[in-house]
Formats: sequence, structure tokens, C-alpha cells
Amino acid sequence: MASSRLDSTYTTTSLVIGYALCSSLLAVINKFAITWFNYPGLLTALQYLTSSLGVYILGKLGFLHHDPFTWETAKKFLPAAIVFYLAIFTNTNLLRHANVDTFIVFRSLTPLLVAIADTVFRGEPRPSRLTFLTLLIILLGAVGYVATDSAFTLTAYSWALAYLVTITTEMVYIKHMVSNLGLNTWGYVLYNNLLSLMIAPIFWFLTGEHSEVFASVNDNWGNWFEPVAFFAVALSCLFGFLISFFGFAARQAISATAFTVTGVVNKFLTVVINVLIWDKHATPVGLVCLLVTICGGVGYQQSVTVAKKPTNGPLPSSNIDKVDEESMELIPGKLATSV
Repeated sequence: MASSRLDSTYTTTSLVIGYALCSSLLAVINKFAITWFNYPGLLTALQYLTSSLGVYILGKLGFLHHDPFTWETAKKFLPAAIVFYLAIFTNTNLLRHANVDTFIVFRSLTPLLVAIADTVFRGEPRPSRLTFLTLLIILLGAVGYVATDSAFTLTAYSWALAYLVTITTEMVYIKHMVSNLGLNTWGYVLYNNLLSLMIAPIFWFLTGEHSEVFASVNDNWGNWFEPVAFFAVALSCLFGFLISFFGFAARQAISATAFTVTGVVNKFLTVVINVLIWDKHATPVGLVCLLVTICGGVGYQQSVTVAKKPTNGPLPSSNIDKVDEESMELIPGKLATSV
């Protein structure tokens, strides 16, 4: 019996460590990938392909269970997949033109916009004074970062604003919609990635990226394989799939509050790793403003996390959604403790 509990402890620890490493490294890895493989549309398509195949193959091997793919469910899910695709597409283009710190700052702004959208569009109560104060701290930190950003460019911040709008829409819209489809967690991953993969060629041609790829292949025909670029893309695709696995598994193994704390720690780890490995980061003043923003996020998550007592009856529908801030995935069937 004691051995069983010990094995369970080691399993839980391994899952949390796996999630923490994947989450804290993913933004840096994506920046590394887009630096060596400067085709954001193709990169995201390869990530969707890897995740879709990963879920399908592991399902066939019996390691996981996912809902079967049907066109009827796909049509219902398509609007959510489009919003999700736009969020990831703008995210990748933001990393293409800006550093990881800029991404984290704008990512940290989402609770402010989600709180406003929830109040205006979903009829949720207005934030408490403490929550409003933490949102104000997040905003002040972000304003300070932008004001001191020596690498400011109109292109980078245009993508940052587009990302902020799309990720906020994704959170609010999917939180409202997806729970009604009744998919399990891996079913959600399969539908989300497979439909996004189908959408990808449309944006690939609309943005003209296909011309860049074809021109690059023609110019380097016979010598187009770059080992570093291949490694960067493969690593990005692998970690994109791993964060789905470890995110779901860790969420089941630990409490929602512990998972939230882990997500906060991951942001700090991302900043430290980004500063240590290269010079693609903010100035010292910008880093201080970034830490202020993250601390505001810590306070926000603490202010909105409320311990729930078990109930015998079903949970209200507004409490069965959970948005994963790190991977931008919504997990149906989990108690919502933060946005």
C-alpha cells in the first residue's frame, strides 16, 4: 500500500515537472524555431500535423482515448477552431517580429480584457476591488515595458495587438461554446488541431507565404535541408504535443490551485531561460516592468481562485470550463478557477 502511494507521488511529481519544463520552454523554443525557419504559417501547420497524428496514433495503440472524428461535430466546432487558429497564427508572427518578453507582457494582459469581456458580453459580475487592483498592476507593468522597449517596431506591436485581440476572443468564445459539445480532453485536442490543419493552407496562400517557401526551395534546390532549422522545427512540434499531454495529465493529478501556481512559476522560468541563453530579450528596465506584470498576474490568479466544496449535484455550466493560460487550450470538464 505504501509502495502504491510512493509510486503515485513519483508519477504526480514527474507530470508536474514535465508540464513545467514544456510550458516554460515552449515560447523560447518557438522563438528559436521561427528564427531559423522563418515561415510562421508552415511552422504552425507542421505543429498541428504532429499533434493530430500523435493523438491518432496513441489512440490506436491504446495509450489514450479520444472521441471519433465526425463531420457533424466538426461543423459545430469549426468556429472555435478558426478563432484558435488565428490566436496561434498571430502568436507565431508576434514571436517572428518581437522577443519572448514582449509576448509574455501581452499574454499577461489577457486577464484584463477577459474580465471586461466577461462583464460586458457574458453578464459576469464586475471584478472585486482586489482583482481590479491586480489588473491595474498588470496594466501599469505592461505600459512601463512598452515605454522602455528599445526594440519597439510598428510591425511587432501590430502583431502583438492582433494577438491580444484574438487570444481574448478565443478565451471568451471557446469558454462559452466548447463545453456544449461534450468532447473529452483528447477529443478536443484532435478536433482543434485537425481542423486548424485544414484551415492552415488558406492563410498560407492569403499571406503570400507560399511564394516565399517556393522561392526558397528553388533558390536552394539540392541544398535546402538545414540541420539546425530541422531540429528547431522538430523540437517545436514535439513540445507542442507534449504540453497537451502533460497539461491534461498534470491537471488531473493536482488541484486547480496548484496547477495555477505552476503556471505562474513557468512564466518566471521562461524569463530566466530567455535571458540566460541569448540576447533576444528586453532591457534591464523592461525586465523589471515584465516582472511587475507577472506579479500582477500572480495577484490576479490568487484573487479569482476560490476553493469549492464538493457537491452531490451537477456543477453549473459556467463552472465546467478551464482555460489553460500557457498552451491556450480549454479543458472541458474541469472547474474554472482562473481565466
